[in-house]
Amino acid sequence: MLIRDAELHFGARVDVRIADGRIAEIGSGLRPHGGEAVLPAGGGALLPGLRDHHLHLQALAAARASIACGPPQVDDEAQLAAALRAAARTGTGWLRGVGHHESVCATLDRDWLDRHVAARPLRVQHRSGRLWTFNSAGLAALGVRDGDAGGDPFERIDGRLSGRLYDADDWLRTRLPRERPSLAAISRALAARGVVGLTDTTHTNGPDDLAHFAAAHARGELLQDLCVMGDARLDGCAGVPGVQRGAHKFHLHEHELPEFEVLCAAIAQSHRHARPVAFHCVTRAELAFALAALDEAGVRDGDRIEHAAVAPPELAAQIARLRLTVVTQPNFIAERGDAYLADVDADDRPWLYRLQGLRGAGVALAGSTDAPFGDADPWRAMQAACARRSVRGATLGADEALTPEAALALYTGPLQAPAQTAPSLAVGAVADLCLLDAPWRAVRARLGEVTVRATWRRGELIGSH
Repeated sequence: MLIRDAELHFGARVDVRIADGRIAEIGSGLRPHGGEAVLPAGGGALLPGLRDHHLHLQALAAARASIACGPPQVDDEAQLAAALRAAARTGTGWLRGVGHHESVCATLDRDWLDRHVAARPLRVQHRSGRLWTFNSAGLAALGVRDGDAGGDPFERIDGRLSGRLYDADDWLRTRLPRERPSLAAISRALAARGVVGLTDTTHTNGPDDLAHFAAAHARGELLQDLCVMGDARLDGCAGVPGVQRGAHKFHLHEHELPEFEVLCAAIAQSHRHARPVAFHCVTRAELAFALAALDEAGVRDGDRIEHAAVAPPELAAQIARLRLTVVTQPNFIAERGDAYLADVDADDRPWLYRLQGLRGAGVALAGSTDAPFGDADPWRAMQAACARRSVRGATLGADEALTPEAALALYTGPLQAPAQTAPSLAVGAVADLCLLDAPWRAVRARLGEVTVRATWRRGELIGSH
């Protein structure tokens, strides 16, 4: 393909030829070869293809078929009740809600759900991904009853089931059929936003999940290159073309941290398999614990911190000393900022989802969306990185804001080295490209409203507008 009159490197307008998966020629007035497709760019910015370095692909695909139960779609109990009742009126079988937050309904439990949906089994997931709440029909479908716990992990209050199930997805998978939704629709949607690469950071991924992703890629259902994190079962696994094995993901919970020595041994074991490690850290305590373990066990290239949601200066300095990469989600400042202002301790608020401050401390930084727990659009995340404003207009950490160019760079690094600068768009470079409908100067102040005209992965057109 010949892309005519594209803005390259935020400046010159040139023609760009793609052949054999790479940029073959750059110049002015290039003539099309016989049978070569020509795309007039009209001066639109031609950029490196985007990569989302932290999301949950299967959960995102499932969420598209689920009921939205939290902001921004649902803001209060009345809206939540209406959404659940509407969903219950069509179809049969299980209903699945996602994205709930206590700001919508602080009393969500079995009884609340029963008042609005009694006839069909229903489960609603908290936006953290750590809590499911079931109605009575759902509990019955699982064979779970009131009284003394019969080996199930459900919460009981005075012997009666509350409907709440915390941190027990492994148990739940033994009672419900494993959901393997098609990845095709969400992959096409991401391609339409310029995304050519993804890292699935689900900590329970194992060999079966790696095989599932590889099969989806081979069928053409998954258009992006994919890096798959998971647990220790992936230590001895190898990737396949288009699907790489990623880091060993440790999902820390402040209230139930693992034994320190056991954790250090697990880190060392993955490192012996030439595999980096990654730590979910959304509290100050979780981050301090992860850094202590990495300090003790040793680090290797590719080790990273996911979220670093609260990173005060002393911990930021330790991250830099250990040469770890932080993969953050600037979109959470926009999507959850108002809740953070209400719920997060005042001492922690200055250090929420830091950007410029981490860079200034020497921390390697990359970006992501954490979809479906955040909005999957990387352009909105970039806008949030620049604006640092909540839905209601509150500013959180104005001094953490990035320039539009720095925000874009968070989403263009290689999958296995996400904080690295993207390769220059030069002759011979792999043609992972994203073409906008306007020059960079016209869109840099409104990144959340960008229109992507076309997306190429290794020279193949995978998305167009």
